[in-house]
Parts: sequence; structure tokens; C-alpha cells
Amino acid sequence: MTDRDALFQALRRRPDVEDPTLQAHDASDALILDQAAGLGRLPADVVVIGDRHGALTLGALHDGAERVRVHQDSIVGERALDANAAELGVAGFEHRPLDASLVEGARLVLLQLPRSLDALQEIAELVAAHADERVRVVAGGRVKHMSMSMTALLGGSFRSVHASLGWRKSRVIHASGPRHQAEGMPATTWPRRRAHELPGVGRIELVAHGAAFAGTSVDIGAQALLAQLPSMPDAASAIDLACGTGVLGTALALARPGIRVLATDASAAAAASAAGTAAANGVADRVEVRRADGLEGVPDASAPLILLNPPFHIGAAVHTGAAERLIADAGGALAPGGELWCVWNAHLGYRPLLTRIGETRQLSRDAKFIVTATRRR
Repeated sequence: MTDRDALFQALRRRPDVEDPTLQAHDASDALILDQAAGLGRLPADVVVIGDRHGALTLGALHDGAERVRVHQDSIVGERALDANAAELGVAGFEHRPLDASLVEGARLVLLQLPRSLDALQEIAELVAAHADERVRVVAGGRVKHMSMSMTALLGGSFRSVHASLGWRKSRVIHASGPRHQAEGMPATTWPRRRAHELPGVGRIELVAHGAAFAGTSVDIGAQALLAQLPSMPDAASAIDLACGTGVLGTALALARPGIRVLATDASAAAAASAAGTAAANGVADRVEVRRADGLEGVPDASAPLILLNPPFHIGAAVHTGAAERLIADAGGALAPGGELWCVWNAHLGYRPLLTRIGETRQLSRDAKFIVTATRRR
């Protein structure tokens, strides 16, 4: 076992969901680092994007980088990196938002490929517009989650794009020669905007960054919950938990001019999108957006109404752990008599979790989704 292998084995996911079926690293992390090392000595300053729990950041520092600027979309991933670094006694990295400060002047960017092509495009445009003209991008992932579209998309921002040979079911795409600087292309086309007409709400404009779930569309789970909006109890305030682009919280604020909404999400892209959506619809004064792990910072037994359209996956894995944590958070934050209005995939069977909170009634059901309301005892 190499020193880097030992480092990887020491990594943990906490405070993210820990489960025997989930790891804090995979073969793609090692392949990205190996392919970067094959380009020559690592520069002193390396940029890492999409690190999950610290494998790329700590691996780059292990392999010779002196400073790492890192962006992780999930605040839980950030905290896992911090915890792993503290446990291993490693320093030399700093968290940055997904903006020019992350990649300004960078010569090497290590990227865990996102599953979303929109997320990849936003990253590619940012790097091509602001990194050094000699930048090399080493982007890797599991082969089963990669597509030819990723190579074509990177080709829109870089003149040279080629894929490595596969290794342990992983592969790397190399990109260099940023087009944006050489060809005068716009720095970014993100965030995107799209207007919708929603029953009972009217016109709403969604704003979305690349990594925000569903982008500028209204996903069908959210549609199912929005259909119940007229029946939701009157409340002076509400929480849009795991808010995504903020469609639920903004729709509620538009439909009820007196209500105040707290929208929270662990994703930086989601929080930025939700803030943009609230501003675009003129309700930013009544919709507060926080990037947070669940309902941290919300006092127990304080919320009269919570809306939740939970994720049913963790990264690429279908897993109920994230939704279970969010439902538990909601149960703790609800005031006595307060209600959690939740939409969930019918096959996942969240009802026992909801009934632990209180009386749960089914409001609607179709082939894919169930909408429930749970009143805290």
C-alpha cells in the first residue's frame, strides 16, 4: 500500500451519511492524481473542484502541491474535508466559491466530473475564462457515469480535449487551450433563467446555476407539492427545506404576501439559485436563503410549516440517508401542531419516518409520487 493509499483509507465521510455501501473516495480520485502527476511536477498552486470528502485536495497536497484552492458544492463535503484534514494533521487548502477567485491564474485544475452536463459547462466556462492560458484540466469520474457528451462539451471551452485509457472502471478527460481567452468568448452563460406559469401562483421566473437540481425546470415532485399549495395551513413563516432553485419557497411567498420564508440547502449552487429566484420574483425581502446542513441554526420546536422535496440519492448512489436526515431535522424543528408537507417517491416508503413525527395524512398519490402532511404532536 502506498502512502497515498493509506491516506485514502483513513478518510471518512462524516458529517455526511456514513454507510458500509458508501466510501469517502474511489478509483477516479487516484486516477486523476496519477494523470496529473504524469504531466510533470505539480505546480505549487493547484485548484480542485468537486472534491467529495477530501481525497483530491489532501491527495494533491500529499503529491507536492503547496496550496490548494478548493470548491465543493456541498457544505457537508466541505466539513468532511475539514474533519479529515484535522484528523490527518494536513493544512494548506482554502475553500473558495465557484467564481473567478477560485481559478484566477490557475495552471492545473483537478476536477471530479459532475453528473450534470450543465454543472460541467458552468465549470468549464469559468476555468476557460479566468485560468492561466496554459491551464491543464484533469477531469475524472467513474466510466458508468461518463458520456461522450462530456468530451464534446469541454471542447466548447478548450481547443484540446482527449480521454485517457480506463483504469479500474474510471477514466480521465484532459483539456487545455482555453477558447474563451483566445477567441473572445463570453466569460459565462450562467446562471440561466426561465419563466413558468404555475397554477395558483401565476408567473414565476426560475434562476439556476449549473449544479442546481432540475435547472430552470420545475421537477415533477415539486409540481406535485405545488398543486397542494392552496390547502397548506396559514402560517406567518415557513421553511423550504432542501430548497433547490427555490421554486417552492418563492411560490409560497408569491401566493401569500404576508408570509416570510427561510430557504435552506447544502448545495452552494442551489443556495445561489434560490437567492436569484427570490430576487427575480420580487420577494427577496421575504425569502431568506441559507446554505446549511439541513436545519442547523433553526431553533427546535419553532417552525409552523416546512415544505420538503427531498433528494433520493447521495452523489451517484440511490440512497435514502440524506432524506432520512432531512425528515428527522424537520421533526425537531416543527413547533407543536406545526406541519411538514412532503413529496416523496412512492417506492421509497418514508411513511414510517413521518409517523414518528406525528399524524400523517396522504394528500395525493400517482405512479411516482406521494404527497403527505404530517402534524407534529
